[in-house]
Amino acid sequence: MDLDPRRLLVLATVARTGGIAPAARALGVSRSAVSQQLAALEQETGLPLLDRTGPRPELTGAGRVLAATGEQISGQLAAAREQLTGSQSLGGQVAIGASPWMIARLAAGVVRLLNHYHPGLEPSFQEHDLVGGLRAMRLGELDVLVLADDRDTAVPLPPGTRARLMGEDDYRVVVPDSWEPPKTPQELSGRPWITAPPQSARGRAFARFAAEHGIEPATVHVAEHPATVAALMAARLGAAVVPTFMAAQLPQATTTTLPVGGTLIFRLLHRDGHTAQDLTSGIAADALLQAARNHLEAETAAGRVTLEIRVRALRDPSE
Repeated sequence: MDLDPRRLLVLATVARTGGIAPAARALGVSRSAVSQQLAALEQETGLPLLDRTGPRPELTGAGRVLAATGEQISGQLAAAREQLTGSQSLGGQVAIGASPWMIARLAAGVVRLLNHYHPGLEPSFQEHDLVGGLRAMRLGELDVLVLADDRDTAVPLPPGTRARLMGEDDYRVVVPDSWEPPKTPQELSGRPWITAPPQSARGRAFARFAAEHGIEPATVHVAEHPATVAALMAARLGAAVVPTFMAAQLPQATTTTLPVGGTLIFRLLHRDGHTAQDLTSGIAADALLQAARNHLEAETAAGRVTLEIRVRALRDPSE
């Protein structure tokens, strides 16, 4: 029988992550895409690979055998990548810039991955906002930068860098739960607002929303860190334009149905070239992407993320 090794890799991911949905998130594809690959593999082998009679699909004996083969292929591919890049001989420090919120969630995972696969690399984390991070990248002080950006007004890339998207989210208008939910955006003019620094992604999104609907805030509270936004919302100090994932976590808040244009994107910038430092930059970027997937998977499994995660192909505005 002829087996497609790519489908074996998908099956191995299902076995490693524990299900179709987590495998889809780890692979960055839709659940239906994973199901289709598994169905095609079952057709190739003529054997059932998943037992679907229980509350959750489980691998059959044949499925476990093929999943182990898929893991072997994955390991061989990883070894081949290391041989091609010479990454085993790479060492030294790699500087990673991100917001405090992002560092708190991903730093430990990045360290574990680099220690396991590239023990010669030592990550150095630095807190940066969008403006400071971009300046550090231009000056060569950072190798990797994670930043939140607004897709409609995405900042240009510093020379010699590449950007990849880690995620994308819609904006929502939230108001204190003590307010009557507004039916139109104009009802929020003359009310207090919780905004963000003008150059930030949320700041630009609010400015666009306010200009489109003629909103003039009575009072403006400026907060960039999610914890600060949550504290101000808990005090019922104003409305805010925030991404959906943040809206779901804000206390004493009501998420309205008012439409907001644009999306928030999380961009991963790293050096793009052929020097040893460029290679370590790409390796650190890969570790950040995997750490983000692992974190999201753990949060979902623990029930701390209840929103439906939409998996779709992501393209950076620079592409």
